[in-house]
Amino acid sequence: MKYYFGIDVGGTTVKLGIFTQEGKLVDKWEIPTRTECQGENILPDIAGSVKDKMKETGIPESKIGGIGAGVPAPVKKDGFVEKSANLGWTDKEVKKELEKLTGIPAAIGNDANVAALGEMWMGAGRGFSDIIMVTLGTGVGGGIIVGGRPLCGSHGAGGEIGHITVNETETQLCGCGRKGCLEQYASATGIVRLAERYLENEKRDSILRQGKITAKDVFDGAKAGDNVAVKITEQFAACLGQALVNLAAILDPEAFVIGGGVSRAGDYLLDLIKKYFYEKAFYGNKDTKIMLATLGNDAGIYGAAKLCF
Repeated sequence: MKYYFGIDVGGTTVKLGIFTQEGKLVDKWEIPTRTECQGENILPDIAGSVKDKMKETGIPESKIGGIGAGVPAPVKKDGFVEKSANLGWTDKEVKKELEKLTGIPAAIGNDANVAALGEMWMGAGRGFSDIIMVTLGTGVGGGIIVGGRPLCGSHGAGGEIGHITVNETETQLCGCGRKGCLEQYASATGIVRLAERYLENEKRDSILRQGKITAKDVFDGAKAGDNVAVKITEQFAACLGQALVNLAAILDPEAFVIGGGVSRAGDYLLDLIKKYFYEKAFYGNKDTKIMLATLGNDAGIYGAAKLCF
């Protein structure tokens, strides 16, 4: 039996797991992400943790089939990362360095694509080979799986769903430097921004006026019947639904998988997205399923392990 390491490199912590080829999670743990000094310690820390775990579990190197890692940046096919602002990396040969540090073959991918691969393998997308995962967190991430493989693109930037333009009249800049990106309306911060804008011109009473607003407050208010919160969630869903309609017309996935912190709004969120998607979807996409992710924060380590084979 071969074992595989799955590694999800985040800006605060690195999540690690050991898997069998059948997808059984043997063990998982975390280490801090040391981003100081341009992140020069991150890969050595990962290599050290991998070697420590091999000693702890008694798994010899001959039984390790590979190390997969997802990183928060576009990743080229040879495992090269031009830039990762969250990690401090510039012109980083991630695959080559990790292989040199561990002596184990490595596969590297963008973290959102890797999470989508995890959901396809052992999560909500299990049984499908063509899915699009949309992660609604601080930003909007995306992972596209076609024929069971991540769609990375020629520059490693495939699946940047959060930067689809959904509003040509937007005046404020997105974090990417453009205007009108989906991320400005469908992320947790984007939903708060929508709420603050709406409340500036709305005179009706709302529970959202009671203090600092979060995306959770908006969805909780909508579930409770607050009319202002309902309007904000509908604006959010209209933007996201239109983006999914456009993606479906191009890629025709079997399913969309919705993850990230905002997805904790559950069935209310899912029903909203379905409403706006199915109203406008091309007839050829009417059977596309929309579902919530099931692996949570473990999607990245599952997908990273799957990258190896």
